[in-house]
Amino acid sequence: MTDNKSYTLGEIAELLNIKLVGDQLCEIHGLGTLKYAAPGQLTFLSNPSYINQLSSTKASAVIVEEKYVNLYSGNALVSENPYVSFAGATALFATPSKVELGVHNSAHVHDSAQLAENVSIGPNVVIEEGVCIGVNTTIGAASFIGKGVILGDNGCLYNNVTLYHGVTIGRDVIIHSGAVIGADGFGFASDRGKSIKIHQLGSVEIGDDVEIGAGTTIDRGAIDNTVIEHGVKIDNQVQIGHNCVVGAHSVICGCTAIAGSVTIGKHCVMGGASGAVGHITIADKVQVSAMSLVSGSIKEAGLYSSGTGHMRTGDWKRNIVRFAQLDSITKRLKELEKKS
Repeated sequence: MTDNKSYTLGEIAELLNIKLVGDQLCEIHGLGTLKYAAPGQLTFLSNPSYINQLSSTKASAVIVEEKYVNLYSGNALVSENPYVSFAGATALFATPSKVELGVHNSAHVHDSAQLAENVSIGPNVVIEEGVCIGVNTTIGAASFIGKGVILGDNGCLYNNVTLYHGVTIGRDVIIHSGAVIGADGFGFASDRGKSIKIHQLGSVEIGDDVEIGAGTTIDRGAIDNTVIEHGVKIDNQVQIGHNCVVGAHSVICGCTAIAGSVTIGKHCVMGGASGAVGHITIADKVQVSAMSLVSGSIKEAGLYSSGTGHMRTGDWKRNIVRFAQLDSITKRLKELEKKS
């Protein structure tokens, strides 16, 4: 959504620090996709799969790499990385939610809580004792901030976020609705068939510039803390178990499930609905494909996948039968090799 914002292409080029080929005075009042953009909108090309849409787009300007400029007759903003430049453009047209500073009269804030300047505490928020909240922080309606939580400057918690006791969060952190940070890790000891709860005595540490999606859960550590380092981006519906460490600037995509005591390196990507078993280590700069299971430690950077690609159901059923026969086929092959 835009708020009647408008920029000339010259202004956008200067703000994004990229080169303009075309009309500096052309007015841009919004963003669109190559296929559906209208006159007055800015779009981008970063994936060559959509290059056939470049000639037919109705956008007033396109952000492109230098090598594609000659394929487009309109206004072009030339960027080394069009997707990053487009991300910058979205910030120009974003409309922040309007918040009222101060504490809503229905909120409950413990007398010992420390609230810095320019904070916004929404309706029915509960803030327990010993909480420290940094400047310019917004806490949405019905959120719960447990005892001793530290929440850094410029934080944004949307509605219905829960921070359990003792959680520490850095500055410039965004947490979306329904996220639960610091619930007990899933720890039990078996005693003659009965599960005995292991009380979770650690907490959760979240660094600066982290974003956590809606409905995501990050469990507190059993003894040591669960740690989310600076710049990590976590999608919706992600589960991160107790005592995990997620390295700086890693990306965890939606519906991923990470078992306890997993260490993920820096600049990693866990694809959507992927998973990791407990007590393993994943090296820096590892990418795990969607729907893959990491069942052992990964020691080298690279792209990793598991599972099988989709196929027609009939073919899949036949192949699964063959898969179950692989062990016996291998044994027979070895016997034949011995005889040959």
